[in-house]
Amino acid sequence: MATTQSQTSLDTAKFQTIINKTIDNKSVFGTVLTVEKGNESWTSSAGNLKPEQPYFIASTTKLYVTALILKLKAEEKLSLDDKISKFLSVDIIQKLHVYKGVDYSDSLTIRNLLAHTSGLPDYFEDKGADGKSLMQKLQEGNDQSWTFEQTVEMSKKMTPKFAPNTKGKAHYSDTNFQLLGQIIENIYGKSIAEVMHDVIFQPLGLKQTYLYADAADKKPALMYFKNKPLDICKAMTSFGADGGIVSTSAETMVFLKAFFNGYFFPKSDLSELYTWNSVMFPLEYGVGIMKFQLPAIFTMFRKMPALIGHSGLSGAFAYYVPEKDVFLSGTVNQINNPGTSYKMLIQIMSSIK
Repeated sequence: MATTQSQTSLDTAKFQTIINKTIDNKSVFGTVLTVEKGNESWTSSAGNLKPEQPYFIASTTKLYVTALILKLKAEEKLSLDDKISKFLSVDIIQKLHVYKGVDYSDSLTIRNLLAHTSGLPDYFEDKGADGKSLMQKLQEGNDQSWTFEQTVEMSKKMTPKFAPNTKGKAHYSDTNFQLLGQIIENIYGKSIAEVMHDVIFQPLGLKQTYLYADAADKKPALMYFKNKPLDICKAMTSFGADGGIVSTSAETMVFLKAFFNGYFFPKSDLSELYTWNSVMFPLEYGVGIMKFQLPAIFTMFRKMPALIGHSGLSGAFAYYVPEKDVFLSGTVNQINNPGTSYKMLIQIMSSIK
């Protein structure tokens, strides 16, 4: 365990007890957590992680991509309702979305990608022709890398889930954010790694945050799958815009507060993101942003405040709780049970008055 904190009225002793108990040495071997409320800040860890240890934030990366898209919107370089065909080549768009014999490829918008309302299949978690998903293959130890073009081809071989903009429908798909990453690259004229560094990491003074690109880079803590570390460094170099950032809990917090406090785009634009569709109970997805909120019946009839931000398959998370003006970042570093981090966060939030 290691701890840093400023003068605070937060119940840090209780926080530490909660994260200590999250470690069971069966599936969760390390956790790190940062909590901020107003000028109060607390960071600590338990198990085999230290606060300064970089880790894979996985799909929490998507929140950074949302920040870039909204910044481009604020600079009038795109509109959320622009067709993606405006920014992507014909070979990418061609037969990208064919559903029940109708080709919707040319009607897809940036908003569709951000909100997962495109209906596009998920190249990562949806099953391929061999009956296995790419995620399953990686979990079995079959580490591999892939290009953006291969991502698109994998997706085209799968069946879309629904027509774009089908009312009440959303399908969480990493393909959407791979496409957004390519759009960002095409607008800026440089790689997504360079854009993130120049527009987000460097301006915020983040020293340990970067887009993972070298499989020989051993700085990030390996993620666990069940009771074993999962060495999929080749794969981690391929995720890019849909899940490739490495960071620390404290540096994720810096970004999270910048996102919600109007650093990248007008704070008033946040309201446009809060149009929710269910993706996997109790998670809902807005426009480039995620919400976690358990109904009162699951929390002993006490209403739980909404957590808004993003989480990742690795157990990483970055959430803002408007009702309590609390920010939360960290990881439980476990792929197999994504609910573990939420159980911890529910306990943390219950202890904050």
